[in-house]
Amino acid sequence: MLKSTYNKFPNKGTLRMVLNIIIKGFDNMNKIYGYCRISTKKQSIDRQVRNILALYPSAEIVKEAYTGTKLEGRKEFNKLLNKVKEGDTIVFDSVSRMSRDAEEGFTLYKELFNKGIKLVFLKEQYINTDTYKETLNNNINMTGTEVDFLLEGINKYLLALAEKQIKIAFEQAEKEVKDLQQRTKEGLETARLNGKQIGRVEGTQITTKKSVEAKKQIIKYSKDFEGSLNDTEVLKLVGINRKTYYKYKKELKEEY
Repeated sequence: MLKSTYNKFPNKGTLRMVLNIIIKGFDNMNKIYGYCRISTKKQSIDRQVRNILALYPSAEIVKEAYTGTKLEGRKEFNKLLNKVKEGDTIVFDSVSRMSRDAEEGFTLYKELFNKGIKLVFLKEQYINTDTYKETLNNNINMTGTEVDFLLEGINKYLLALAEKQIKIAFEQAEKEVKDLQQRTKEGLETARLNGKQIGRVEGTQITTKKSVEAKKQIIKYSKDFEGSLNDTEVLKLVGINRKTYYKYKKELKEEY
């Protein structure tokens, strides 16, 4: 249909120009991104996605599984930071999804704010960039008298107070990580003092379905056991890396 309409249009150059303007307009539209992060792939990310889409159904969801507090290494988040532009919005389920390092999180918050990028935190609405911007715009007007010395001080205090609230939110996210690490450490120490084995006993083997199957094939095909193939040939056949292969082979020799 579009092709036939295009062919019937008397001035195709004008139509092409109009279409380009429309396409450019779509490209320049402000976008909303929802960033969701979990620490390990075993965790569920669905809750974060659901919370964001409930309020921002048109948001483009960016998912990531990453353990750690630093921004470095978070590939998907860094891709998003390189893609967002002025007027765009990034929505987080909570401030801890953006950063769990207080100093780094606050610095990034200010950088994005200064670039005109909106930040929304569903669980900490009071530090959304719109709220921060409103604080900046609601300064008390100067009077042109000596009272301005006092008013200027009040304005600076209000700004410092707003920034302090933002810092506290990131500090709380960082504290949650440190508290969890401390509780884990104390729990392991308590278990150790109670005589429980922490971690794998040195020298023991971890048996998995994959390792059992690989060992069966090594026994079957290796000339060191029941087969006729050399190590290189067995490696290709079994499909495991060289280090694991020789580890399994050593364990098998100890068992035989």
